[in-house]
This record gives sequence, C-alpha cells and structure tokens, in this order.
Amino acid sequence: MTPFKLMLSLPVVAPLLDVIKGLADDLRRTPALPHAAPAAEAEFSEMWAGELLAAQNRDVDVLLALFDEEFFAEGAVYLNTGNAEAVARACSAVRLCLRERCLSGVGDEALESGDIEQDRLDEPVRKAFHCYLFLATIQELIIEQMDE
Repeated sequence: MTPFKLMLSLPVVAPLLDVIKGLADDLRRTPALPHAAPAAEAEFSEMWAGELLAAQNRDVDVLLALFDEEFFAEGAVYLNTGNAEAVARACSAVRLCLRERCLSGVGDEALESGDIEQDRLDEPVRKAFHCYLFLATIQELIIEQMDE
C-alpha cells in the first residue's frame, strides 16, 4: 500500500472524535462483537476473548493516534502499511458499537446507504450517524489504497 495523506476538516471531525473517544472507553472493556461460549470451553473462550479484546484495544489506539497534535495543527492524518489495517479494524469496531449503542433505531439498510432524513434525528443520534459515515469513508479509502 502506498502511504497517503488524508486532509480532513477540523471543525467537522473534532466533534466526531468526541464520539469515537467516548466509545473507545467502552471498547476497552467489552468487545465490539460479544460472543457466548459453551460452558465446556469457558477457559479457552475466556483466554480467546481476552486476546481479541487486547487486539481491539491496540487497533483503537492506532486509530486515535491518527488524531494527534499534527492533525490539530494541519488537519491531516497519514495512513500507511503499518497502520492501515489496524485503522480499518478499529473503524469496524467503533461502527459496530455505534450501531448497537447509538443507532439501534436506524435500520441497517439506511445506515449503509446513508439515506436518512437527518433533520428528524436528535442531535446525539445525528452526531453518531455522521461519525458512522466518517468511519465508513475512512475504511473505503483504505480499501481503495490496498487494492492498488
């Protein structure tokens, strides 16, 4: 993957970062996709779940690291071979969390198409929806770059 610079609008993205950071705290404690294991495999499942949670936390840390002092100074984030996959996974985890916790009243088709009457949404739901779309766009850009 060729490294690339993504220019973002600070006034647009900054409020979305608040949403992401709030969900990141939840994601540090619980996996984006909880699972139930059979009782006979409880010890193995607990170890596996712990490893998945640790990996999810590392990915979310990589995502949050994009929005450092340099981002706030110039509005740019940098994606490359070293961080792109982790960022894409973190975007998925945060989007799943948004879907379950903030956007449960919005259908999956509407979420994926973006076809929602936003003026009918309460402010917190609207902000969560914008965050969902923002993270989807980052994922799409990463996938495009990886395909090249």
